[in-house]
Amino acid sequence: MSKLETREKLEPASAQPLYAARQKVYPKQVSGPVRRAKWAILIACLALYYLVPLIRWDRGPNLPDQAVLVDITNGRLFFFFIEIWPQEVYYLTGLLVLAAIGLFAATSLFGRVWCGFACPQTVWTDLFIWVERLIQGDRNARMKLDQQPWTGVWLRKKVMTHAAWLGIAMATGGAWIMYFNDALEMTPKFFTGQASVEVYFFFGLFTTTTYLLAGWAREQVCTYMCPWPRFQAAMLDENSLVVTYRAWRGEPRGKLKTDGIGDCVDCRACVNVCPTGIDIRDGQQLECIGCGLCIDACDDVMAKLGREKGLVAFETLAALARSEAAAAPVKPGPERFACGMAARTPPKFLRPRTFVYAGVLAAVVLVMLGSWVMRDTLTLSVLRDRAPLFVRLSDGGVRNAYTLKLANKTRNETGYALVLDGPRGLALVVQDAPLDAEGRPLLATKPDGITQWRALVTAPPGLRLPENVDVTFRLVDPRSGRAAETERSVFLGPKP
Repeated sequence: MSKLETREKLEPASAQPLYAARQKVYPKQVSGPVRRAKWAILIACLALYYLVPLIRWDRGPNLPDQAVLVDITNGRLFFFFIEIWPQEVYYLTGLLVLAAIGLFAATSLFGRVWCGFACPQTVWTDLFIWVERLIQGDRNARMKLDQQPWTGVWLRKKVMTHAAWLGIAMATGGAWIMYFNDALEMTPKFFTGQASVEVYFFFGLFTTTTYLLAGWAREQVCTYMCPWPRFQAAMLDENSLVVTYRAWRGEPRGKLKTDGIGDCVDCRACVNVCPTGIDIRDGQQLECIGCGLCIDACDDVMAKLGREKGLVAFETLAALARSEAAAAPVKPGPERFACGMAARTPPKFLRPRTFVYAGVLAAVVLVMLGSWVMRDTLTLSVLRDRAPLFVRLSDGGVRNAYTLKLANKTRNETGYALVLDGPRGLALVVQDAPLDAEGRPLLATKPDGITQWRALVTAPPGLRLPENVDVTFRLVDPRSGRAAETERSVFLGPKP
């Protein structure tokens, strides 16, 4: 019995601490196919994050040429050839819905593949651990260093480690602000102190959070801060591919060359490489992120012992149960291994849950594509003045004022005639707007921008109208005579 267990047994519950102190995790270096896949994904994710702001995309004059840019000043989101306006934020909502359903589907099929391979916390923590290992050494060397007193060697290695972490964190914060400002223009401004306060604030914010989360918090983010482990169980079923320990083959554990034991020699290699410090042999756990590094570690040990790989492997719980049931009556040995492996079946990826996810994904994609195809390139908004509701003129007439906003989402400068549909006798005037041959106000629109006009609608004296009258503003293409856009409003007056 350990000292901690003995103390817990002797001390009353009231005397025990409510929170256990953190046990620092020292992941050991490992090599293998899973680790190589993680390196490839890590490099791809970091390259995308750091290099995407540098990609250029020609959109014409007076428009930014950065391929991916959230233009806060002009209210645009640019993504290569796609341009999203503020009133089209529902496209972002659709993308978030697609991402969420895609994550649910991936979890249902492959377990916590997102957490183990592509989550930003995992990617940056892997990078920080690699830097730490490069400077301080592998697991045993880092543990020994932390137990040493503050010597010159200790100080040098610690300072170098944290300096490298800060450099990566600053590059992360610097790349983040480039998604909201043109990278080529912002870089010299940033280093010469000409950038705005907001730029330096968000740079500091992301630098600090990256340094703290990837350098200090690490597995605590996955265990305590991230909500995903709490409800991922609803996405998993017995056919989800997860990291499993084949206890039917490994148990009972024991030292090598001992009769009647399984393949597990209790070397703890799987525990030593785990970035969250858990023992996969204890079964499915909230802390397990499904990274699969324990698979590489165990396979390496099995290869050295001359035994079959796969004691720890990606497997469905259904297949694990079948192989365990087949191997249960057989004693540890080759026969037991053969019985267990013979009972294995390929993962069942096509099942009702995956069909539901695929159907929902297809429906959302079709809705978004249809909305994009039918997207209006010209919009008209009419805002009636509310103070005052109407103006009584000196001759007894009544006037309402409106603000017209025309959003032209094309690159062409166009003009439209404005027509008012309402009770006969209402007069329409647009300030500073020329008239066409038919006497209609002609409103020009600037390319890829919003133009604003002031419209006045007047009811002459003697025109009897209700207190509230519906009116419609129509933009008419002067060349074809067709209505390009319409917007309804109301004309208010005194009670009859």
